[in-house]
Amino acid sequence: MKQTFEEADKNGDGLLNMEEIYQLLHKMNVNLPRRKVKQMFQEADTDDQQGTLTFEEFTVFYKMMSLRRDLFLLLMCFSDKKDHLTAEELGNFLRVEQKMSSVTPECCLDIINKFEVSEENKQNGVLGIEGFTNYMRSPACDVFNPQHHEINQDMDQPICNYFIASSHNTYLTGDQLLSHSKTDMYAWVLQAGCRCVEVDCWDGPDGEPMVQHGYTLTSKITFKSVIETINKYAFVNNEFPVILSIENHCSIQQQKKIAQHLKEIFGDKLDVGEALNKDPKQLPSPNLLKGKILLKGKRLPSYLSADAEEGEVSDDDSADEIEDDFKLKNSTSNGPSQHQVESHIRKKLDSLMKESQIGDKEDTDSFSIRALLRATHEGLQRNLRKNSKDGMKKSQSRSFISNLKHKRHSKSRLKCQSVETEDDSQQEPSGGQFNRGGRRRKTIKLSRDLSDLVVFTNSVASQECLDEGSPCNVLSFSEARAQNLVHHRAERFLTFNQRQLSRIYPSAYRIDSSNFNPQTYWNVGCQLVALNYQTEGRMMQLNRAKFMVNGGSGYVLKPSLMSKGAFNPLSDEPLPANPKKQLVIKIISGQQLPKPPDSMLGDRGEIIDPFVEVEIIGLPVDCCKEQTRVVDDNGFNPVWEETLSFTLHMPEVALVRFLVWDHDPIGRDFVGQRTIAFSSLMPGYRHVYLEGMTEASIFVHITVHDIYGKWSPLVLNPSYTIMHLLGANKGRQLRGFRGLFNRSSKSSVDTHNGVPPRKRSITDHLLRRTASAPAKGRKKNKMPLAEATYDRKQSTEDSQSTFVEKRMGNRKALQHRPASMPLDKLLHSNLNLSTPEQEESDPGADTIIEN
Repeated sequence: MKQTFEEADKNGDGLLNMEEIYQLLHKMNVNLPRRKVKQMFQEADTDDQQGTLTFEEFTVFYKMMSLRRDLFLLLMCFSDKKDHLTAEELGNFLRVEQKMSSVTPECCLDIINKFEVSEENKQNGVLGIEGFTNYMRSPACDVFNPQHHEINQDMDQPICNYFIASSHNTYLTGDQLLSHSKTDMYAWVLQAGCRCVEVDCWDGPDGEPMVQHGYTLTSKITFKSVIETINKYAFVNNEFPVILSIENHCSIQQQKKIAQHLKEIFGDKLDVGEALNKDPKQLPSPNLLKGKILLKGKRLPSYLSADAEEGEVSDDDSADEIEDDFKLKNSTSNGPSQHQVESHIRKKLDSLMKESQIGDKEDTDSFSIRALLRATHEGLQRNLRKNSKDGMKKSQSRSFISNLKHKRHSKSRLKCQSVETEDDSQQEPSGGQFNRGGRRRKTIKLSRDLSDLVVFTNSVASQECLDEGSPCNVLSFSEARAQNLVHHRAERFLTFNQRQLSRIYPSAYRIDSSNFNPQTYWNVGCQLVALNYQTEGRMMQLNRAKFMVNGGSGYVLKPSLMSKGAFNPLSDEPLPANPKKQLVIKIISGQQLPKPPDSMLGDRGEIIDPFVEVEIIGLPVDCCKEQTRVVDDNGFNPVWEETLSFTLHMPEVALVRFLVWDHDPIGRDFVGQRTIAFSSLMPGYRHVYLEGMTEASIFVHITVHDIYGKWSPLVLNPSYTIMHLLGANKGRQLRGFRGLFNRSSKSSVDTHNGVPPRKRSITDHLLRRTASAPAKGRKKNKMPLAEATYDRKQSTEDSQSTFVEKRMGNRKALQHRPASMPLDKLLHSNLNLSTPEQEESDPGADTIIEN
């Protein structure tokens, strides 16, 4: 408060006049009528020096301005219209709305003593509006289940029954082509809960192996320093096992050096003898492997003699996604042309990074290989021809670009082919010396010393089929290969992941270190979905939400049906015999929402027009988005009072994503987000604090219902507003409080009235643009966003546009009721539900019925 006062005091006289107050309110995203501001100013200005506010008077003014009307009405609902709650009334609120069990009078008194600011109220054992506000904004009423901050799942099942937080090319600080390699990255990801890290080993000087991204211009660090860092930070925050994914490109002599460093530095952490004595037909549990480090790498074939010091194994790893002509050779050269290559590539990467940031923050694919090709092929190659004097280097760069383009086209053709066709092509070469691409499979020599350190996580080539093998075999799949398996063999992939581990790593084309959507592979039970932790964005936010469920331990137990059952995750009805869940979220209000940090139109000095979008990320049949209307010119305390409803077939794997956007004439600007696993949601009235912000939040009410069979029950609760809890008579007595909410609300809750829910598929989803510009010739208005978006031209080619999926299907149209109409009144009224035919003939059929 003091800091805010001093910043607003432009002339430094220790007083705020009316003009300074107006400027402060604009800065705080508050747009109040001048008459109302003047009234509050006069009420707070009580000293002899009229026309200015001292700090104490400003504190009174700020409290008047920031009074939470929604919380005040909620308090009155449970206090029989009093301005405070007794301990008994508070207990009733906690049991009825917050769904808390074992609420005792002592517990309620503890809350009053902790959060009440008035000493008089404390002595009387009551909770006033300030204390109630403090409690509702505390972590006790956060939307995230506080019990999930600790380990809360069974950790005694085989590790193949867990999703495991995994990192790709952990050592890199930026892109895959030019960035620096640092040991600090291992310390950071391990403390952030990552349990599988990658180490790419190459021959180094003086017999010391190095860690780097091969065939690129990234910097190098010593293998020994990496292992020392991992040993120091592996078990700082939790003791569950760490998997070291070793990519071995070293000679036999340096492989022996790797084995020596691993034994000397890790010591007993590599000893898994106790786990070996358990059931050999299944993998050990995380609890059994506590404090242990598992090496994921190649093992010598069993047919080799035990006396053999070395042998040949297949050399299949992520680096081999890059064809020979595609790789940057002689990257250690210090010639001037290499400097030119690096300089021009870096410039193009930087420009593409900036270009990608202009697009929608939710569209991580906006930075595409197509944009990279266009910029590099036309710009980089031209600059090299102009500046480079080294013909060989220039030719090499052209080869790099042309092969990148050729590889992209061949990759596109590969995606169009079925997996069965691929399997046929695998059978044509003879002798097993060829991989699935028809090229001769490479082999490397492997040291016995290094092979013996690999116990439970033996790397196997992904070209091999998904037939049953040793539970200790780990299959690594590139993003493209895994995507083909998901689309064509989802059920088989799911079954495979019930007994063995699989690792998915990003495509080599993601040289900007962008990430794919991990949910695609979690849906089929893939355990090790490796992401580029250094790239913040939507995908890493999903990853964090996924692993927060179990105390951030890096291990999350799969749903039992995914570990033992059989189903098709791509089906419209993946689990027909199981009840579905209906998630109903009422978006009530927002608090202190900031201006977008990087608006499309720059810092225009305008107050934001916020709206909230809720997205479900889970099985394809469950994925959808819903949104509220736009509130104009209010980022300080916007009120929506709108209800959104979602049906989930497999809620155990679903993530719920809350996003706040600023509606702009040319689109929308990202304000903030919070992503939470469905299983971590708390019921009742909750605050959703935006990630990375201390005060910005949205206030919601959450309920969950079971849906059995094909009949959807009538939702009875969440569309009630706070006024309904007061009852009809009390509501009339308190109608003066209605004006405190400056918007009428609109409900979008599903009331099926016994109509079977429609079957949905991905193709049924209709793409529609959200928060884009009004249609030509139409001024910006305050119509609900869901209505306004249909008046705008839909285009999939506009890179500035953002699209959302809108559920459509053959179902009876919903009759929306205003929040001020109780549900029982709606059910007993003579209003008829409109039919789809009536909607087609009557364009006003979707109009909200006024009370």
